[in-house]
Amino acid sequence: MAELEPLYTADEMRVAEARYPGYPETVPELMERAGAAAAEVALRCFPAARHWTVVCGGGSNGGDGRVMARHLQAAGRDVRVVEAKAGDRELGEPDVLVDALFGTGFSGAPREDAAALIEAMNAAGAPIFSIDLPSGVDASTGEVAGAAIGATTTVTFHGRKLGLAVAPGRLRAGEVHVADIGLQPLETAARWVTEEILDLVPPKRPADNKYSAGSVLVVGGARGMTGAAALAARAAFRADAGYVAVAAPAGSLPVLETLVLEAVKRPLEQVFEAAGRASALAVGPGLGRGEEEAALVRRLLAEVAAPAVVDADALFGLELGDWPGPRVLTPHEGELARLLGRSSAEVGAHRLASVREAARRFRCVVLLKGADTLVASPDGGVLVRVTDAPGLASAGTGDVLTGIVAAFLAKGMEPRLAAAAAATAHGLAALLSGKRRGLVAGDVVEALPRALAREAAPRESPAPARG
Repeated sequence: MAELEPLYTADEMRVAEARYPGYPETVPELMERAGAAAAEVALRCFPAARHWTVVCGGGSNGGDGRVMARHLQAAGRDVRVVEAKAGDRELGEPDVLVDALFGTGFSGAPREDAAALIEAMNAAGAPIFSIDLPSGVDASTGEVAGAAIGATTTVTFHGRKLGLAVAPGRLRAGEVHVADIGLQPLETAARWVTEEILDLVPPKRPADNKYSAGSVLVVGGARGMTGAAALAARAAFRADAGYVAVAAPAGSLPVLETLVLEAVKRPLEQVFEAAGRASALAVGPGLGRGEEEAALVRRLLAEVAAPAVVDADALFGLELGDWPGPRVLTPHEGELARLLGRSSAEVGAHRLASVREAARRFRCVVLLKGADTLVASPDGGVLVRVTDAPGLASAGTGDVLTGIVAAFLAKGMEPRLAAAAAATAHGLAALLSGKRRGLVAGDVVEALPRALAREAAPRESPAPARG
């Protein structure tokens, strides 16, 4: 599936390598291919660089680095090879530093001597080219337990590693290139989401009416927070839903009438009647966090069979119940921390493990928001969508995402794919808005039709982390 590409853990890479004909006797052949591919990518990325320092560890990653050094020399470059195992620490004054310390088998924190070398490389002032992944990053999780390289560019082999897609590892990888070394594809538990997933969103058909095209009920909009419900409702419409209603406290309805003209407004007391006509619910935007609101959330999730996306205030005090329909939770790190009884810092350091735990605990799809959006299923599978759109760190954009997920659920999409497609449309709309600074949630809403049409948008690579 072009919309879902493999993301490899260290164990999965070992399986892929073991399936190569003649393995393990053919390891030198694979190393030769990897080193040659690394040199080719490096010379393409840094064509003017004359002086290179290649820092090699004692394992296979170091072997790849030595092969790369030989190819760089053959291309007429001045190359210094630093053997970390031998205690060499003289980096020289290179135009480019090559990081070939640790490969996919690394986990945990580097030893003190290796950590000192990593810090020296980060402080050298030269761009860093990492082989396979930045040293210090766990290939299977993206976790960083100690010192880690902040790469400008990373070349990885056969397929993108999961640790290159998930923060904090993703933020240390810089621009990532994938080089083919002749291994066969492998089914992986985690998948990289491409923009092609938007082709799976059902369009309106000639025979559709406003209900069959997707009917969404937004539940929220307490006084002082009507904007959240309005943004979710507007986003559902722009994500191609045919009908959107908002159930809100009676005192909020006059304000909502002015904020979103197209939606039907219902007092909160009529929410179950309104839910009977909806093909999906968006529960939580601006709902409030009192006991009455929490009790309403519990009843809605327990009694309404339509799929529901649960966000914002509806996540506070959320309890697992015998839910009759699909549920998608969409927390940010702080909200997920509360659901799991952890700190936000712990969730941020262990994003992959945290979202998987939440999916298992609540027995539903969980979307962890962030620059790398993680969509986990109870079976442990994860979809990863990365969009470099820092402007989404703005109030109300989460409500927009909620509305998009609800629209896609209302169109009949499987919850895991609906969540991943919504994250894709959300990020692409932010890029298409044209607002590099000063982006507000409404800008994302208005750009959604262009995102669903998959118009081209400018891309920016993330800046490498240093130190």
